[in-house]
Amino acid sequence: MAPGRFRRVTTTESAPRPLLLLDGASLWFRAFHAIPDKITAPDGRSVNALRGFTDMVAALITRHRPARLVVCLDLDWRPRFRVDLVPTYKTHRLDTSADAEPGAEVVPDRLTPQVGMILEVLAAAGIATGGADGLEADDVLGTLASTERTAPVVVVSGDRDLLQLVRDTPAPPVRVLYAGRGLAKAELFGPAEVAAKYGVPTENAGPAYADMATLRGDSSDGLPGAAGIGEKTAATLISRFGSLEALRAAVDDPAAELAQGIRAKLRAAAGYLDAAAPVVRVVRDADVILSRPDTLHPIPADSDALQELATRYNAESPIKRLITALGTCA
Repeated sequence: MAPGRFRRVTTTESAPRPLLLLDGASLWFRAFHAIPDKITAPDGRSVNALRGFTDMVAALITRHRPARLVVCLDLDWRPRFRVDLVPTYKTHRLDTSADAEPGAEVVPDRLTPQVGMILEVLAAAGIATGGADGLEADDVLGTLASTERTAPVVVVSGDRDLLQLVRDTPAPPVRVLYAGRGLAKAELFGPAEVAAKYGVPTENAGPAYADMATLRGDSSDGLPGAAGIGEKTAATLISRFGSLEALRAAVDDPAAELAQGIRAKLRAAAGYLDAAAPVVRVVRDADVILSRPDTLHPIPADSDALQELATRYNAESPIKRLITALGTCA
């Protein structure tokens, strides 16, 4: 089926089954590092990420029984607009080896070939992938979750930044299954859980988390944060003032109850905060292209091709589990 722009699927069910959105690279990186690469394909290539990722997808389908599913992709893992705003953005993950292409990410040699294998399996299974030119998977996830108007949404990622997407209203709700410690220890977050864990206001927990993360910074993304303001202080400030915008307005308000030391730190960080806020916030209006319609079907799109891939990649067991999981979507 030819690629097309994403479309919404209406339903007459009183309690529609969810839309499941997977952060592709986040999950296959975790699969690669969690599973030893002793098991190989007949041609000797590693298949640990392929097997682990396929098992993750099967387990998530079985657990959530989604009516629709999209594996979201990085078409640009380090978008130019973010680098222009904060030049240190992900610089520590750049491949600086002599033969690397400019701007390439450091990826284990045994993982790179498996990405293509994973995409082959997804296509044969009939599972949609989605991407947006010049943007990260986070932005695809942000757009599909934010614009969904029919089904509840579950976003699955090992990236805490996606917690900014949680919502109860406007309906439908969005939840984030945070898999930073692996799928077995994944935590499901809604606004209440984000507020309880990070100390931000429940009523706007998603946006407040993004504001707190902007203040705090994130070393894993090369974002230093406002100097002298850690996570606890950032959460306290956002909880007290409600938003980063209101907090920054209070800096210049002599009547605002704000310690002079905090005022000084926020004034010193003004330029950074101007730049970092749009870097931390995911894009919610990306031009997302899906590889196929996102509806899940109980029978693979190409069963013969899927079985051939199972044999070629020594992945019979995980692909069998994926086929079984798809069967629950009837």
